[in-house]
Amino acid sequence: MALTTSNSKSMSLRNQPTDFDHQRWLFETKGRYGIGNAYWQDEDNVNRETGTSLADFADKPWKPLTARLRFRPAFLAHTDVFISTADPEKEPPLVTANTILSILAVEYPIEKVSIYISDDGGAILTFEAMAEAVIFGQIWVPFCRKHNIEPRNPESYFTQKTDPTKNKKKPDFVKDHRWMKREYDEFKVRINGLPDVIKKRSEKYNYIEEMKGKSSGSGSGPVSVSHTLSLPAETAQATKATWMADGTHWPGTWMNPVADHKKGDHAGIIQLMSKIPENEPIMGKDDEGKLDFTDVDIRLPMFAYVSREKRPGFDHEKKAGAMNSLVRASAILSNGPFILNLDCDHYIYNSMAIREGMCFMMDRGGDRVCFIQFPQRFEGIDPSDRYANHNTVFFDGNMRALDGLQGPVYVGTGCMFRRYALYGFSPPRAVEYSGIVGHKKKQASTLSPSQSLQIVQEQDDDPETSPNEKHPDLNLPKKFGNSDMYEDNTEWGERIGWIYGSITEDVVTGYRMHNRGWRSIYCITKRDAFRGTAPINLTDRLHQVLRWATGSVEIFFSRNNAFLASSRLKFLQRIAYLNVGMYPFTSIFLVAYLFLPALCMFTGQFIVPNIDATFLTYLLIMTITHALISLLEVKWSGIALEEWWRNEQFWAIGGSSAHLAAVIQGILKITAGIEIAFTLTSKSAAEDDEDIYADLHVVKWTSLFVVPLTICITNIVALIMGTARTLFSVLPQWNKLVGGAFFSFWVLAHIFNKRSHSILSSNSRRIIERHGENCLVTDSDCKLSVQVQPTSSNLVTAMKPDSTVLQEAKNQINEWSWK
Repeated sequence: MALTTSNSKSMSLRNQPTDFDHQRWLFETKGRYGIGNAYWQDEDNVNRETGTSLADFADKPWKPLTARLRFRPAFLAHTDVFISTADPEKEPPLVTANTILSILAVEYPIEKVSIYISDDGGAILTFEAMAEAVIFGQIWVPFCRKHNIEPRNPESYFTQKTDPTKNKKKPDFVKDHRWMKREYDEFKVRINGLPDVIKKRSEKYNYIEEMKGKSSGSGSGPVSVSHTLSLPAETAQATKATWMADGTHWPGTWMNPVADHKKGDHAGIIQLMSKIPENEPIMGKDDEGKLDFTDVDIRLPMFAYVSREKRPGFDHEKKAGAMNSLVRASAILSNGPFILNLDCDHYIYNSMAIREGMCFMMDRGGDRVCFIQFPQRFEGIDPSDRYANHNTVFFDGNMRALDGLQGPVYVGTGCMFRRYALYGFSPPRAVEYSGIVGHKKKQASTLSPSQSLQIVQEQDDDPETSPNEKHPDLNLPKKFGNSDMYEDNTEWGERIGWIYGSITEDVVTGYRMHNRGWRSIYCITKRDAFRGTAPINLTDRLHQVLRWATGSVEIFFSRNNAFLASSRLKFLQRIAYLNVGMYPFTSIFLVAYLFLPALCMFTGQFIVPNIDATFLTYLLIMTITHALISLLEVKWSGIALEEWWRNEQFWAIGGSSAHLAAVIQGILKITAGIEIAFTLTSKSAAEDDEDIYADLHVVKWTSLFVVPLTICITNIVALIMGTARTLFSVLPQWNKLVGGAFFSFWVLAHIFNKRSHSILSSNSRRIIERHGENCLVTDSDCKLSVQVQPTSSNLVTAMKPDSTVLQEAKNQINEWSWK
């Protein structure tokens, strides 16, 4: 009785709300938050293993877990990390390998991290690069733990401009750093040489098989007998197989594609690249001549390579299907209750990132959180960010604002999910909103997780039985998959896992969770949690925006339109999702607005019949009000004015090109059934500072340039014609010329984004001068001054601000003679 009174008193002192008390839950489940089952269990109130009681928790003041990162590792839940890749040509294996290394070295209990990579192309190059990454990780990961390295992506770490010895106190750091840098350089050489190694190996084995076939007189060609039986004779004789290092056929895509071994038609592969770690730490030892890993845990997290089976005639649903295959594979191998989703080029920049997200998941009320979205931060962007690749207005403005509603949208990477929510279940508590603006709230009738799982188990035992009670949450996912035809006759992609039906599967997946009553959290850390790459070339950037906008148009014309959302979605959150589906359609009005000033200059008529003081007053008031609102948003979100202006510029460029094309594509898909092609965004693989902005100056023509260029040319011609008409007019109307010219210049300021020639490397400047028939090439790095005599008309005559000039000069050695 005394214990009960003490507990009640301490509970009241804490003034806890009615939300889920996670500290009490951690005690009741012995700190095993959903490990192995991904849902809440019913446990006793006594921990039989430690002998502690609830009073040990109840007598202490409540402190939210978000206040600190240092809590017992036993309280941390298992986390599965998903990485997706599809094409080693557009997504270089070295970039993916560095991402894997950053995850292997994450600051989290090693036995509670499992890593899965989905190779949707089934490429042996990716497979062997991952094997090399694990081998290198056996020395890189302990090195990071020993010296507390940040970031733990070796490429980013060794190329950063800061002093590596800063805050390093161990006397052997310099020796270890120098040795590790040499090892990493050798690792990169091995990765870069893998294509040649695989090619030579395959040629060797194919030659041996061909010789065996000739000597035996079977004529089976270069493939094994077992595989030859499944191929026509002509195909078998011409087949050039791709071989693994152990002398067996690669079951995925071959370098010389054939049936059963090509993109979209290959077997499934699951391979553990690193074994499941022991529960207890394994300390290293002093390896003379290398590194001293004494008192350093040398274990690596479990890492699995997954390439799902693909066959012709099936829609494999691109990235969403690949993610769902990882959900199923991980459910068998580790079944972590939380899932971290990353792109292959987004690495862990903050080794504490998983702990940061786990604080929200395991805090009070965290049981209603379906995912934690981290902001996307990018590297390799030009200093002026002329094409708004950083998306600061979106990530530092819009997403932070959404965090005050029902939570941010899911943006495809840098997101930590609750597996239970991905399985299509509803939250343990939810609120329903009614009224014109959702001002009326009532508690929704929901089921607890244990009740939900019990109903699912009963349905699995007797599929024909359907519950008689009319409960909103009884419509639970019934078919997790037991089909021989991939995901046919299941609810994968419909309710379970990543949702199908749109190129932007990320937005739809997050929308479905919010629509069931879940909420999400936007986690901005002091040190960026993740960093990645973005296309800095205008063509690639527009194609990326085109894909996003096309997905939004698909959402608008689907049942995922926020107009059809449930009452569990907040009113303002509904407005936000409506904006996601409707923003491409604003391109129609934007294009009309961008052409309007030119039309006024051509016709000599201004937007309004008469420019008087009233019109100018209203215009001034609206302009100032809009500017003040923008400045307020910029000040609140911490966005620089230059970043805001770059966002405004690219909004005009992308809106008049990619957004308009997305609307046309979406309408064609709805009316004529024309499917939308998916283009994978190329990832940068630049290895030195000289080439980091090389793609910025490459002109790749695309039809998306037509409308913006037409707008520019039309407004320039209109300015010339309007000025000439006014100058040579008997009664010149200067007020109309000034008004029209102002708006035309305003349009050109948004559309015309001239390439700046001020981006020159301070360490390498190339100057080309024409001296009669000679060209003088000067390299300020190596103090090289060479005169070349041209023998053809292909002369280098223009200054180039990038680092390709010297290389181009060297490439012309075959045509030019040295003097």
